[in-house]
Amino acid sequence: MSVEILDGATIVNFLQDEEAFSVSVRNRFARLDTDNDGLLSYAEMLKELQSLRVLETHFGIDVEPDPDELAHVYESLFVQFDHNLNGTIDLDEFKKETRQMMLAMADGLGFVPVQMVLEEDSILKTAVERESNKLAA
Repeated sequence: MSVEILDGATIVNFLQDEEAFSVSVRNRFARLDTDNDGLLSYAEMLKELQSLRVLETHFGIDVEPDPDELAHVYESLFVQFDHNLNGTIDLDEFKKETRQMMLAMADGLGFVPVQMVLEEDSILKTAVERESNKLAA
């Protein structure tokens, strides 16, 4: 993990670079697809959902979430990705929903830079690195 500074423009710029975004999403999907069947099951996707740390912090302080509430949130998020409701997520569904979530995050961040703790192999980390490389060039 690392602490990075980003804003909505960093995310939007990354999403507009279709090639960079697609490669990043394909790579993330491949890491999650542990049985290599081209689909993400709930069990495979659960690791990704848990990495979001939904409801696990309150103003930056870790709290003990209600396990039933957390399970319901994860199930709801899985359904949000599973557009055709067949119980699995294909690459196209994963890419479309990842894009929508990132756009929502960009909208929420606006243009005020914030510090965020990012996983090293996360799509957001890739977006920040891409932006940093553009600025350094």
